[in-house]
Order: sequence, then structure tokens, then C-alpha cells
Amino acid sequence: MVAVFFIDTGTGQVATGRQLMDAGLGDGVKAPPPPWFPIQGTRDASTMWYAVMIKQTRGIFIGTICLRHSGHHASLSQAGWHEVPVPEIGVKMRSVRR
Repeated sequence: MVAVFFIDTGTGQVATGRQLMDAGLGDGVKAPPPPWFPIQGTRDASTMWYAVMIKQTRGIFIGTICLRHSGHHASLSQAGWHEVPVPEIGVKMRSVRR
């Protein structure tokens, strides 16, 4: 999956921009509304090579993208970040708030 990723800062759910558009939460021009926030990283990450990592801090979830099996990936894991399994990336109905 090659995509731009977003995180629901309240739940930690991760979805692609396309998945959010398909759920009616964006139009492809403007970013989806809060609580969705773009995840920092390359704008065309492939989950074949990149891992989507999340961490809860100060009551919200944050996310980043890093190369799999890299030193950065290992250091994020040691610092309490968790990799989101690819099958879990998507919009769950409880995440759709209008």
C-alpha cells in the first residue's frame, strides 16, 4: 500500500488519505478534520518498506513513518513506539465522527 497516512489523535487509529476520503472524511484537497492529523514521513510511503509507528504521549496519539528493520525503527521500538500492522490500517466506524 503506497499512501499518505493520518492518525486519529484520540484513538490511535491509522488510515490512509484514500480510506478517509472513501469514508467521507476528506476530499483529497483539504486534510481530514480533527481529530485526524497527518503522520510525518514520506508522502508516498509503501508499507512494503516503511512501518507506521504510533505512541501515546500526554493523552494523545502521535505517529511517524520509518524504514522497516533500520536503526531508527529499532530505536523507536525501544522508546515505546508500536508498529501498526498493515491489516489494521483503515477507518473503523467508531472513528467516523462528523
